[in-house]
Amino acid sequence: MEKFEVAVVGGGLAGQIAALALARAGRKIVLLAPEPAAADKRTTALMDQSIRFMERLGVWENMAGSTAALSTMQIIDGTKRLLRAPPVAFRASEVGLHAFGYNFPNAAMLPVLSAALEAEPNATLRKAAAERISHRTDAVEILLADGSLIEADFVVGADGRRSPVRDSAGIDVRTWSYPQSALVLNFRHERPHRNVSTEFHTEAGPFTQVPLPGDRSSLVWVMKPAEAEAMRDLPLAELSRRVEERMQSLLGKVEVEEGVQAWPLSGMMAKAFGKGRVALVGEASHVFPPIGAQGLNLSLRDIMALVDIIAPSSGGPIPADAGDRFDRKRRADVMSRTASVDLLNRSLLSDFLPMQMLRAAGLHVLASVPPLRGLVMREGVEPGRGFRSIPSALREKLRRKEA
Repeated sequence: MEKFEVAVVGGGLAGQIAALALARAGRKIVLLAPEPAAADKRTTALMDQSIRFMERLGVWENMAGSTAALSTMQIIDGTKRLLRAPPVAFRASEVGLHAFGYNFPNAAMLPVLSAALEAEPNATLRKAAAERISHRTDAVEILLADGSLIEADFVVGADGRRSPVRDSAGIDVRTWSYPQSALVLNFRHERPHRNVSTEFHTEAGPFTQVPLPGDRSSLVWVMKPAEAEAMRDLPLAELSRRVEERMQSLLGKVEVEEGVQAWPLSGMMAKAFGKGRVALVGEASHVFPPIGAQGLNLSLRDIMALVDIIAPSSGGPIPADAGDRFDRKRRADVMSRTASVDLLNRSLLSDFLPMQMLRAAGLHVLASVPPLRGLVMREGVEPGRGFRSIPSALREKLRRKEA
């Protein structure tokens, strides 16, 4: 039987980053991840806080040629309702940043992470699935598909929304669904995007264009499920025309690339994010619609918190209640982000006039009150950052008055 301090189950972005972060922090880890069944054609936007974390892990510099900056993020009300919100533009320069974050294809980051893990002396890679996970008071035993047995002081479940790690720990989930699907694709366009991401709000959900390197962008188009399936099956030329029309030709002529996918939208949140010698990160812990670039950024905050708890600089054995500590530390962030994304998505679907008034009024205030817009931008980049900036902003205002 092989023994490790930490076993990370799941080889997606969240699993590989968790394994690398814990190994770099000094823990002896094993990453259990069979070969993926298909190439990951999705893209991901990481915000400034997440990028600084990736820089500390020493992998971000190898991604430079595959990323596009998100310097401006604008919201346009594309509904035909009586009450429409004004356009709102959030510029990174307003909060002292070159970019809120960077967008990149997942397929570009996965090899970078794999190479870093293969070169990491504290990491062992096993391309085998976890068949059975048994919990003891002093350790966790994992039987692999190849018949071998592993023992770990702690297990990180990064194994997706149907997480066997979560099930083995007896952690239940709350699930919900939306009457929507997301059409996901990449496209080329005639005009440069100038590092601007545009989110059109429609009656069926958001239509979000995010820059990629060169004159390319990724798109998440939320619509009714039947419409998404019909769109997915259209000839690329016809789909390109419809994307351009929905974008109001903002980027000129559009050419949709191969690999269009449609995904039903749903939500899931674990009733506990950790327990005993187990912690859940990524989609094993929380799932919500692809709105506001929150998914992987929330997962990276899971990992940062986990490193603080089970890989302190002093070393020592991993506490038997580390999972419970992780649960308490992550609860407020995960629940607040999940609720805010859910509320925004449902507000777009609602025909209830007071809800439309609130959404339009909120965007109007953001468009016309720069200090509030700055606070919201800082919170989006790094939770707590906006509120931490209030005292310094007040001191600056008093200093100017005295001057």
